[in-house]
Amino acid sequence: MTAIMNTYGRLPVTFSHGQGVFLYDADNKAYLDAISGIGVNALGHCHPAVSEAIKQQADTLMHTSNLYGIEKQQALAELLCQISGMDNVFFANSGAEANEAAIKIARLHGHQQGIESPQIIVMDNAFHGRTMATLTATGNPKVQEGFGPLLEGFIRVTYGDLAAIQAHASNHSVVAVLMEPIQGEGGLHVLADGYLAELRQLCDSNNWLMMLDEVQTGNGRTGRYFAYQHDAILPDVVTTAKGLGNGAPIGACLAQGKAAQVFGPGNHGSTYGGNPLCCAAALAVVNTIQSQQLCDNATAMGHYIRQGISQRLADSPLLKEVRGKGLMIGIELTSPCAELVHTARERGVLINVTAGSVLRLLPPLIISQAEADTIIDTVVACVNDFQPQNT
Repeated sequence: MTAIMNTYGRLPVTFSHGQGVFLYDADNKAYLDAISGIGVNALGHCHPAVSEAIKQQADTLMHTSNLYGIEKQQALAELLCQISGMDNVFFANSGAEANEAAIKIARLHGHQQGIESPQIIVMDNAFHGRTMATLTATGNPKVQEGFGPLLEGFIRVTYGDLAAIQAHASNHSVVAVLMEPIQGEGGLHVLADGYLAELRQLCDSNNWLMMLDEVQTGNGRTGRYFAYQHDAILPDVVTTAKGLGNGAPIGACLAQGKAAQVFGPGNHGSTYGGNPLCCAAALAVVNTIQSQQLCDNATAMGHYIRQGISQRLADSPLLKEVRGKGLMIGIELTSPCAELVHTARERGVLINVTAGSVLRLLPPLIISQAEADTIIDTVVACVNDFQPQNT
């Protein structure tokens, strides 16, 4: 019996070290990490800028708590605000915690306006985390099962359906809309061009906070630093994590305008959030993404991979659709295909499957064309060899 709680269906492999886009097991077999630790290792493994920043900070100061000023935290906050157009930041330890902060901002904002039971509009198939509030906001009954009663104060609508949100305009208890610009766990669903701009107008006309969960889409993943920047709009609140620390546990809830003024001392907090070590790592990540123009590489390589897979599987009866933006890619098949995770791993490429039938690719932003070719070749071969159970 393992000493670890049985919360993960682990794959039969353990990695000893990593370098760039590759992980290596105990036998020194190389695996191209096309899932990046579920979108975390945006700069690949053991990136020298991040490793050096962590080493230097560990030798200087790892933690003091938020009772005091933290130089690296201030620097990271200023850099993220400069990039995002937001006004201020709350630092947490994960994406779920960042989303908890956003939910609390919305609720407190509602109460400050005299709304007794504030409600937040959320989406079908969404994934926002596994704490009780973020679990409730998540649109997956399977992960919610057994954890009731869930929280009140959430209204669920169909993802991408603006009219479904507009239908709640007469509900004066609604205070915010929370959604992902691209649904990751929900199956790599991408919003139509211009949708976020229309949502921005709808939120403005109803005095709702527009809150975007960019835990997975942020930090260059879609080809812009934040996905909402494709639409040239500003949300009121945006959350991020995953690629921000390249493995160091850090999350951020950014706010602007009226949302930036909601919290006061005592309204929220985190013992570890924004500590010097994680902020040093994140500063190295953000500066590297910016200085090496990795958003541009995400755009180019993402298009290259999607196009390559689409063309080579064009005649496959198993292919339903290839979709995504930047290096956030989903290949939907006509049948459940979880076994392809094992097939690809045996061939030296790490992927995962979400929503049952969608191969998800989240390669590191540093990926080269030759490494992209390896991903294309492996995915195509796996799909061509796949024999669904229902055929």
